[in-house]
Amino acid sequence: MINITVNGTTKEFENNVKVLAIAESFCGKNNDIVLAKVNGKLKELWKTVNTDAEVELYDALAPEARKTYERALLYVFIKAVHDCFTQDEITSVSVEYSIGNAIYCELHGPAARDENGGHPPVTVATLNKIRARMEEIIAANLKFEKHTLTTEEAVKRFKACNLTDKERLFKYRRVSTTNVYELDGYTDYFYGYMPSRTGILKYYDILGYDRGIMVVIPESGDMNPPAKPTWEPRKMLFNELHESSEWGKLMGIRDVGDLNNTVAAGDIQDMILVQEALQEKRIGQIAEMIAKEKSKRVVLIAGPSSSGKTTFSHRLSIELRTFGLHPHPLGMDDYFVERENTPKDENGNYDFECLEALDIKLFNDNINDLLAGKEVAMPTYNFKTGKREYRGNTLKLGPEDILVIEGIHGLDPKLSYQIPDESKFKIYISALTQLNIDEHNRIPTTDGRLLRRMVRDARTRGHSAAKTIKMWPSVRKGEEKYIFPFQEEADVMFNSALIYELAVLKQYAEPLLFGIDKSEPEYVEAKRLLKFLDYFVGVPADEIPNNSICREFVGGSYFPV
Repeated sequence: MINITVNGTTKEFENNVKVLAIAESFCGKNNDIVLAKVNGKLKELWKTVNTDAEVELYDALAPEARKTYERALLYVFIKAVHDCFTQDEITSVSVEYSIGNAIYCELHGPAARDENGGHPPVTVATLNKIRARMEEIIAANLKFEKHTLTTEEAVKRFKACNLTDKERLFKYRRVSTTNVYELDGYTDYFYGYMPSRTGILKYYDILGYDRGIMVVIPESGDMNPPAKPTWEPRKMLFNELHESSEWGKLMGIRDVGDLNNTVAAGDIQDMILVQEALQEKRIGQIAEMIAKEKSKRVVLIAGPSSSGKTTFSHRLSIELRTFGLHPHPLGMDDYFVERENTPKDENGNYDFECLEALDIKLFNDNINDLLAGKEVAMPTYNFKTGKREYRGNTLKLGPEDILVIEGIHGLDPKLSYQIPDESKFKIYISALTQLNIDEHNRIPTTDGRLLRRMVRDARTRGHSAAKTIKMWPSVRKGEEKYIFPFQEEADVMFNSALIYELAVLKQYAEPLLFGIDKSEPEYVEAKRLLKFLDYFVGVPADEIPNNSICREFVGGSYFPV
């Protein structure tokens, strides 16, 4: 017998008890448990426990289970499409990207096109047909069955099922075995864990959007979601992601398998140059937009952590010069309030992320004086003393001068409340990953930014990967509160993600992640990221231009970053 403890309560079980049986004992037969952590390690519910253990049980709304819930719901959606249409009607389903609390998917094949070969919006009849089948699958409480195959057997099965994207992906896998899932006779590969049954998928909806379908899940942190959660469109973000996806198709890179093929064929240098040229063209277009509007004297750049804001602001400034403008960089960090006046969070720590950590009145006064043609003494913040200093730096704007201001609150109207709207040009920048693992497994944008930050923190601050992972939830919390709500306020969005960068970051991130010991709490996340990076064939940084945004993280940048 073994002792299992959940939330301070201990029960005795027979050895090799399934996690599912533990969940049912503690939470009842009809529970919503999706995933568990056993002695610090995540486990699917079909796994067994053979030693005394501390067990944490995660239901459908727990942050730890969110990706698992999303993955299972997408599997049911794909299975429903497979059941509703023949292969001659719908040849494939692609999971594209997330927009808020929804995942955008597209159907491909004759039934998804019009008589001219176009891709019209999904009909109400099609949506209702898929939704009805999803409801049947969930009501039947079907099992997600996991099978371990040799990688060779898995590739043969993918080929037989016409899953050519997975066939390409596994061509470069170094492992000898592969886990695949089966749901009511339909086999697929998914990167990550699955729940035990479909019955726990109680909260979802599907909506037609653009030419595809949004699969909607509850908002993160929503403890009492409706059966059909709502979703707010983010048109500007969607358009930026769509354009980035088109860039990938333009270069023939639809997924990680395509990227690996390009690396193996020795064509990576050309692909890097094309991707960098596309980004340079986009930055030039943004500079031209600013130059055409003579009233725009204040450029505000905002975005989440590790978006490449610093390099972008330098490159934008260079492009602005080609239009005869004289850009002046201005850092929001110099407008921090005195350290003792900084607000504190719920744990009593200084909250440097909140808007109130900045002297908003001084910022607005300085900018308005500059716009009025006055000479202004510019502050410098001393981070060691926590004091604002004046070191004789002054600024006065001429007719062709323009301010380029970078800071996380740049799009919040409260930051620049006194500055005339006609003087402001607002840019939202983020690393919106346009590359997916395969048609059914997307790469979360946050994973790309986490790897960027991990590599940069180790290089510039001497931080361990464990330290970066530990503080990442706090960083994400600040982004959700202070950045993402204002992204649609931007005049333009810029995607700083590079289609090749994860293959480059792999070389730098893997040694850092291997340095996290199994006993550390961050090991679970490190293991997940290592498995993720194993899909990529590595690319050396030698061919990356010195002005690339990627250089801000791996080093060797032409700019002071």
